[in-house]
Amino acid sequence: MKSNLAKESSNKRNVSGAELKASTVNISMNVLIFLLGGLIIYMSYSIYVKLWGAEKSSNELIEKETPSEIIQVEVLNGCGISGVADMFTDYLRAQSFDVVNIDNYVSFDINESLVIDRIGNMSNARKIAESLNINKKNVIQQLNDDYFLDVTIIIGKDYYKLKPLK
Repeated sequence: MKSNLAKESSNKRNVSGAELKASTVNISMNVLIFLLGGLIIYMSYSIYVKLWGAEKSSNELIEKETPSEIIQVEVLNGCGISGVADMFTDYLRAQSFDVVNIDNYVSFDINESLVIDRIGNMSNARKIAESLNINKKNVIQQLNDDYFLDVTIIIGKDYYKLKPLK
């Protein structure tokens, strides 16, 4: 009789161990299903918001897509008068242009000031020409991938007619 009781008690332990494993697997599977369900709900909500979310007005979209552009400028002295490039630089910075280089041009015999577009955006060059009162016929395009700036200004001997000195 004792041996039957021992066998029954050992069978209960084995059954209890198997039930414990099954219970752990069930709990793990339930947690995994719950997490995957949450992930599916989150992804569905994200897709819904992207596709049918709050419609933005076209003005809001334009403002976000076109932040105010900083135009990087190089100022070169082509007239030979000392300090002219510095005066133009101060004026351009006051007009919110980013002057990144000030130097002398290769020669000092430039009669009319020039504005040169370096990246293929003539509107930037025209903005600068307009702010300096440089004639539109003196706005040219010379693309150069070696330059990391938008526009080059070469100050000519007509510098005294331009806005910074008027």
